[in-house]
Amino acid sequence: MTALPPIIADWFKSKGWLPRQHQLDVLDSWQAGASALLIAPTGAGKTLAGFLPTLTDLIDGTHEGLHTLYVSPLKALAVDVQRNLTTPIEEMGLKIKVETRTGDTPASKRARQRAKPPHILLTTPEQLCLLISHPQAELFFGSLKRIVLDELHALVTSKRGELLSLALARIASLAPRLQITALSATVARPDLLADWIAQPVPGRPTHLLQASGGAPPVLQILETEQRLPWAGHSANYAHFELYETIKRHRTTLLFVNTRSQAEMLFQGLWAINDDLLPIALHHGSLSVQQRRKVESAMVAGTLKAVVCTSTLDLGIDWGDVDLVVQVGAPKGSSRMLQRIGRANHRLDEPSKALLVPSNRFEVLECEAALEAVAENQQDSEDPVLGGHDVLAQHIMGMACAAPFAADALYDEVRLAWPYRDLERSQFDRVLEFVATGGYALKAYERYARLKLTADGTWRVANAQVAQQYRLNIGTIIEEPMVRVRLVRSRGMKKGQSQSPIGAGGRVLGEMEEYFFGTLLVGDTFMFGGEIVAFEGMRDNEAFVSRAQATNPKIPSYMGGKFPLSTYLAERVRRIMDSPDDWGKLPDQVSDWLRLQRDVSVLPRRDSLQVETFPRGAQNYLVCYPFEGRLAHQTLGMLLTRRLERARARPLGFVASEYALAIWGLGDLSALIRTGRLSLDELFSQDMLGDDLEAWLDESALMKRTFRNCAIIAGLIERRHPGREKSGRQITMSSDLIYDVLYQHEPDHILIQATRRDAARGLLDIERLGAMLGRIRGHIVHKPLHQISPLAVPVMLDIGKEPIFGEGRESAMADAADELMREALGQI
Repeated sequence: MTALPPIIADWFKSKGWLPRQHQLDVLDSWQAGASALLIAPTGAGKTLAGFLPTLTDLIDGTHEGLHTLYVSPLKALAVDVQRNLTTPIEEMGLKIKVETRTGDTPASKRARQRAKPPHILLTTPEQLCLLISHPQAELFFGSLKRIVLDELHALVTSKRGELLSLALARIASLAPRLQITALSATVARPDLLADWIAQPVPGRPTHLLQASGGAPPVLQILETEQRLPWAGHSANYAHFELYETIKRHRTTLLFVNTRSQAEMLFQGLWAINDDLLPIALHHGSLSVQQRRKVESAMVAGTLKAVVCTSTLDLGIDWGDVDLVVQVGAPKGSSRMLQRIGRANHRLDEPSKALLVPSNRFEVLECEAALEAVAENQQDSEDPVLGGHDVLAQHIMGMACAAPFAADALYDEVRLAWPYRDLERSQFDRVLEFVATGGYALKAYERYARLKLTADGTWRVANAQVAQQYRLNIGTIIEEPMVRVRLVRSRGMKKGQSQSPIGAGGRVLGEMEEYFFGTLLVGDTFMFGGEIVAFEGMRDNEAFVSRAQATNPKIPSYMGGKFPLSTYLAERVRRIMDSPDDWGKLPDQVSDWLRLQRDVSVLPRRDSLQVETFPRGAQNYLVCYPFEGRLAHQTLGMLLTRRLERARARPLGFVASEYALAIWGLGDLSALIRTGRLSLDELFSQDMLGDDLEAWLDESALMKRTFRNCAIIAGLIERRHPGREKSGRQITMSSDLIYDVLYQHEPDHILIQATRRDAARGLLDIERLGAMLGRIRGHIVHKPLHQISPLAVPVMLDIGKEPIFGEGRESAMADAADELMREALGQI
C-alpha cells in the first residue's frame, strides 16, 4: 500500500484522524497508473479521497499549469468543495492554487483562467464544454493529469452526461497522461459506471473501489393524529408537527420534490413561527446571491432549518444537520439514501430521517422506501445512450476550437461511452446537419454553419457562429424564464394591465415566462419565501412589490418533478397484496384498504385491477397500474383512442402516480360483460405501435419536444449578443421548422431525436410497454354500482378548479368525504 507523504500524514494526525482504507485505495490506483471509480456512501470522505492523489502529486510545487479538473453537477457543490479543499491546503502550507469556474464566475476571471489556469479547477459540465471549444484548448489541457468526476451517478442519466462524455473524449486526446477518478454514491450497476469512465482512455486500467458501509440510517414515517389527505402534495396537515420537530433538532433539512412545494412549505412554517426561528428557503429559481447567502449561513450554523429542493441533494457538507425530512413521497430509494446522507455527513454515525407523506397513497410509497433503504436496495437509473442533438452541439464546439477532419472526430466521438456504438452513417448525417441544416434546410443561408475547406477539414463559417454557440451551450432546457425584480409599490389597482416604467430594485430570481401570462397587475403570488404583487412586465423582466394577501397564488413550475421508480412501484403493489403487513401502516390507511377489500377487491402484485362504475350521467373506468404519472398519462391518451373506436364515447381521463381514471357516456361495465369490449385487447401492447404513432402525429407534444432538441442542437438560439429571445419567439420559430422538416424530411436527425426523447422521458414508453407485457392475461375486472374507496383520490382530480390557500384543503376534504360516503353506499 502506498504510504501517505509525511506532510499529509501529519495533517491527518493533527486532526486526530486516520485515513480510511478507500481513500488510500484511490491513491494506490493513481500510483498504479489506473483510473478509478469509488462507490461510497455519503459521509465516507469521497471528496478527500478524490483529491488525495492531487495533493500528493503537487506537494513539491514543481507542476506548471492545470493539474486536476474537478467536475460537479451543481455550482453550489463546486463552491462548497473549494471551501473544504482550501482549508487543508492552507493548514498544510501547500502552494496549490484552487479556483472555481461556473456560470456565476465573472467573464474577466474566466478569460484569465484560460491564459493562466490554477493547479485545481472546479467546474461544471457546461463550462468544461466551453473550455474545449476555445482555440487554446490544446495548450490549456496539455498539462492536465487528473479529472475528478463528483456524483457521477447524477450525471450519466441525462443529456448533461452525454455532453460530458464527449468532452472527456476530447480532453483525453489533448492530455495523454490523463487519469479519471469518479466518485459516486451507491448505485445499482457500478460496473456500467466503471465502463463509462474507462471508455475515453482505453489503454488505461480502471479500478472499481467500494467503501464499506457506514452506520445504517434511522428512518421513520411521521406519526400523526391529524387526518391524512386523500390527494394533493402540500402536506399542510403536518406543519405544526414539523415545526415542533425543527425546534427539537439543531439543524433540519426539509426536502420537497418541486419548487412550488418548497414555497408552500416555507410559507406554512413561517406563518406559525412564533419563536422566530431562523428558517430559510433554497431552490433553483432564487437568485444566486440568495442561494449563496443561505449556503453560507448553513456552514456557519446559524440556521435552524432549510426548506429545499434537489439543489441541496448532492455532496454539500453540512456538519450541523442532524435531521433530514422528506416531505412528500421520495419516488426512489436511491434518491432517498442520497438525501438521508445530508444528515450528520459522518460515516460512523447513523443519519436520521423523517418521511412525511402528503396523502394516503404516499404513505404506501413511503413505507416501500423505508423498507428499501433498510435493505440498502438501489433503484438508480443506468447511463443513457447518446442523442443526435447533443452530438450536433459537440461537433459545433469542436469546429469552434479548430478545423477538424471528419474521420478523426468520428474515432474520437466513439471514445465517449454513450456513443461507443455510433454508426458512421449516423455521424455523417449529424455532421451534414451541423454544416447545412440537412436536406430540407440547406437552401437557407442562416443554417450554413460549417464549411469544407480545400484540405478536407471542416471549419466554422464565421466568427458569429462561434459566438452564438458559446452563448447557447448546454443541455438544460427550462421553460423560457424571466427575471423577477423587486420594485416599490406603484399603487396600481388590481386588474390594470399597464406595465411599470422606471428603475427596478434587486433581482429576486427567475420564473417561467408562462406563469406571468396568467396574472393581472395586482395579483399576488409566493416567491422567494415571501408574498409579492405583480406590477407588470418590461422586456424579459417581471416587476413585483412586497404585499400582504391571504390567498396568494402558488407558481406551478414545469421542472423538478420526479417519477415514481419502478422498484418502489413494485414494492407498493406488494404491500397492498399483503394484508398481514398492514399493521405497520397508520390506522387511517389500513382501514381504507380494508374498506376497499370489503367493497371491491385489492390490486394484486402480479395483475392489473380495473373497476367500472356509473356516477351521475357518466360511466367510469379506473385502473391501478402504479407505474407513475408519465406512463399513466400516455396510457390514458392511447386508451381513450381505443375506447372511441369501440364506441364507448370517452370524454376524458385523469392520471395520478398510482391510478388512471377514464370517464365517458358509454356503459363500460355492459360493454365488457357482453364481450363487445375486451380488456385484453384494450390493454394490448400493440397500442404502442400504430395508435402511438397516430397520436404523436396529432399531438402538440412532439412540437414541444422538438423545440428542446432544436435548441440543444443549435438550430434554434435562445440568446443573441445583447438580447434574449422570448418563449413565444422560440416556440414560433421551432414550430415553423418542425412543420417543414416533418413534411419534407420526416427522418431528419432532429425528428429522430424528438421521438427518442418523447419515448424515453415525456411518455415513458419503455416502462409502459413492460407493464402491458406483465399484465397480459392477468387483468382483473370488478364491475361496481358506485365508486370504490381506492378510487377516491384519483376521482378528486377530475374537473377540480384551482383553489389556493386554506380553502383548497377544506374543499378537497369535503369532496373526499362525499365520495367515501358514495363508496360505502351511504348516499
